[in-house]
Amino acid sequence: MHVSEGELKEFIIDSGVVAKKELDAAAEEAEKTGKSLGDILVARGSMTDDALRRIQAYVLGIPFVNLKEHRVPADILALIPEPIARTHNIIAFRKEGDSLEVAMLDVEDLASIDSVRKKTGLKILPRLTDTDSIKYSLLQYQKSLKDEFGDIISTEAGKIHVVSAGNKDLSGDELKQMAEDLPIVRIVDTLLRHAIVQGASDVHIEPMENEVLVRYRIDGILHDAMTLPKSAAAGITARIKVLANLKLDEKRLPQDGRFKMETEADRVSFRVSILPTFFGEKTVMRLLRETGEGFTLDALGLHGENMERIHKALSQTTGIILISGPTGSGKTTTLYTMLDILNRPDVNISTVEDPIEYQMKRVNQTQVNPQIGFTFANGLRSLVRQDPDIIMVGEIRDSETASLAINAALTGHLVLSTIHTNSAAGAIPRLIDMGIEPFLLVSTIRVVVGQRLVRKLMDNKEQYSLDKVMRSKIGSDEDFNVAFKALQDEGLIKKGSTLDDIPFYHPTPSAESEDGYKSRIGIHEVLAVSPAIREIILRSSTSDAIETQAKKEAMLTMFQDGLYKAARGITSIEEVLRAVTE
Repeated sequence: MHVSEGELKEFIIDSGVVAKKELDAAAEEAEKTGKSLGDILVARGSMTDDALRRIQAYVLGIPFVNLKEHRVPADILALIPEPIARTHNIIAFRKEGDSLEVAMLDVEDLASIDSVRKKTGLKILPRLTDTDSIKYSLLQYQKSLKDEFGDIISTEAGKIHVVSAGNKDLSGDELKQMAEDLPIVRIVDTLLRHAIVQGASDVHIEPMENEVLVRYRIDGILHDAMTLPKSAAAGITARIKVLANLKLDEKRLPQDGRFKMETEADRVSFRVSILPTFFGEKTVMRLLRETGEGFTLDALGLHGENMERIHKALSQTTGIILISGPTGSGKTTTLYTMLDILNRPDVNISTVEDPIEYQMKRVNQTQVNPQIGFTFANGLRSLVRQDPDIIMVGEIRDSETASLAINAALTGHLVLSTIHTNSAAGAIPRLIDMGIEPFLLVSTIRVVVGQRLVRKLMDNKEQYSLDKVMRSKIGSDEDFNVAFKALQDEGLIKKGSTLDDIPFYHPTPSAESEDGYKSRIGIHEVLAVSPAIREIILRSSTSDAIETQAKKEAMLTMFQDGLYKAARGITSIEEVLRAVTE
């Protein structure tokens, strides 16, 4: 949208949206730098992108629509596929005759308008909207898709041919025929697409006595998704085995496999685990989105001193960077984010993983295969002969892998890996327990990052205050004071504020989120191996002694980082307590 600088300034003065002093300063900067007045006002925080967009639309006479005020019919919404709507911020909301009204953030995006015109065969009438309207409409897409999936599954489940009770006697050919039965194919395909739309990380298909329970893990919490008739159990399991290239007639032993699926919006790899249970075979599938690019340390939840310590370690050419935490705490995502930062044309990066969770350009990724003797240790031995500058080992599980990683760091490589411990300080005793000498650890380890994932609050959260008595029931004065100091150091609170002035937030359930949370972010502790900590490792190596010294050196613990994020309104204290105590 092109509006002259003079028109824009005149309208802003008339509307009183921005104080004249701020407007004059921005106009002066615009004249000096050649940037637009609108962009400078947004950059300075004098107005939002949406406010600027509304002003420009008003000056140009373009209609503005607020999509949050009415629900768009599913058939109209579906005229523009969800991936196109999300990518180009364009929503179909009203159709009259051969005309289709579309809401956009940029009504001059002619390529998107032309694409929708060709797809629908309708005359396109662009209307301006704001970011909240687009987000709201994209959520409606998800709801209409969920409704559609539920209908498909119910319909197809009714078409399944009921096999005789006790599917244990079915032959491989009979199971293969069941796997190719059209209703079963449609149910499995729909279950997987439903999981992708929901943003699930895991799908559980659990046979019960009289039914099959399907559950999705979303943002770290398991939710019941749907139940299917018991008659569908054998066919669904057989279909997944066919997709993952597993043995159809093997029902007594666990099996693991993998397959891929592409939708218009995502390319997803499913890691399959099948386990015999009392009522049949239980299937769990981990969803892995196959891109490791686009992450940033800031988006993962790192900030301030924690971020600086990691950047300092990544600037080294040798040593070990460890990420610690339980299964499902986002360790691999943090590793790939670091690799993305290090991924430059002048370095050779090699990895050995189980499994390869994201695919990265210019990175040589190797998948271990224990069935043929190709373990982390064997893979790491081969990697060091491939002239790498940076090595990523998916996980240090045993003394052999730990020893090889230490040797690689000693011989001029930067090594990144993960380890299963409850805290950053706990990684050191764990490695010593694996047989690594303390003097080798102090020579190689640069930082250990401990992390957990917490759910993020939706925008409609409820604010409340914590007094000293309430705070004492949650954590120590030291924990709250450290979190308060981190907020002060990063300039996130007003001068003169006290701990009593800091607001906290409760989740508020809504139509968009039943529990008031959406998506997740990390809480971290970053332990830098300082000279004082090296001395402790050589002397005692207990995690308590290491953590005590790290706190003296201003390490923010995971709990304290959680309190920091709760005070910023990113998450709730309840969620922090759930994450650090589970």
